[in-house]
Amino acid sequence: MKTGKKYPFLFLLPYLLVFTVFIILPICVAVVLSFTDFNTVQMPNFVGFNNYINLATQDSIFMQYVLPNTVTFALIVGPGGYCLSFLLAWAIAQLTRVPRTILALIFYSPSLTTGVAMNVLWKIIFSGDATGYLNAICINLGILNEPRTWLISDLLPIMIIIGLWSSAGVGFLAMLAGIMNADEELYEAGAIDGIKNRFQQMIYITIPTMKAQMLFGAVMAIVNTFNNGAIGVTLSGTNPTPGYAGQLIVNHIDDYGFIRDKIKHGPVRIAAAVSVVLLLIITLFSKVASSLFTEKE
Repeated sequence: MKTGKKYPFLFLLPYLLVFTVFIILPICVAVVLSFTDFNTVQMPNFVGFNNYINLATQDSIFMQYVLPNTVTFALIVGPGGYCLSFLLAWAIAQLTRVPRTILALIFYSPSLTTGVAMNVLWKIIFSGDATGYLNAICINLGILNEPRTWLISDLLPIMIIIGLWSSAGVGFLAMLAGIMNADEELYEAGAIDGIKNRFQQMIYITIPTMKAQMLFGAVMAIVNTFNNGAIGVTLSGTNPTPGYAGQLIVNHIDDYGFIRDKIKHGPVRIAAAVSVVLLLIITLFSKVASSLFTEKE
């Protein structure tokens, strides 16, 4: 007991060790390698910002496809999925216990089964032949004359749809818990002060009282949005995706780090540079979310 009181940090040591080895150390290595000419064979030499300059000026795929795809996907799926998660959580919280529990499980389950659902459900729906559900419906209705290769020509919009469908994850549960734990006395006081409907309750009482859960949900939405590259790869069956139609930054990192020839193209250092760019983007958006939902002293 005395040791625990005197050295409380010892209880945190296992977590700190794992966090350092698997999070802090890889980030530091990626940052260092992004400023070198490392190619997995020779000793790296410091090259300054050359990798970042080459990424912006010589990597036409990154500038023409990867960056626009990522921005489009993030701007729609991030805020859209976040707002959808909150609205679903708020609507479910108005129900009684049994239907609330059932619906919460139903809306949360897509975030757990996304990979399986993409192979079993979405690939069948958007199959590029006449047996695909969407093609069959469109042909029967006279909308299409022949099957359309949805997973090639329309891959990014389909990724956005699936991203929104699977957006109710851990952040959704956190916001639902925050709504459920709101003090009922605040709603009673709000009614006395002139709040007349549930929408006003949501704006003036619910959201201000659950800023911690809103912040957690925002951070999780940001991280999950930028980490959703597996959707395009799973649907198309290849990385890079056909015609780079669904290529996101995280896919570009995998392409450079694990697929391209490491000596000829030197992709490891470029993969490190792209990883740092992605880290900076996520950090920036997380800071914006933190400034919106952190209590001002």
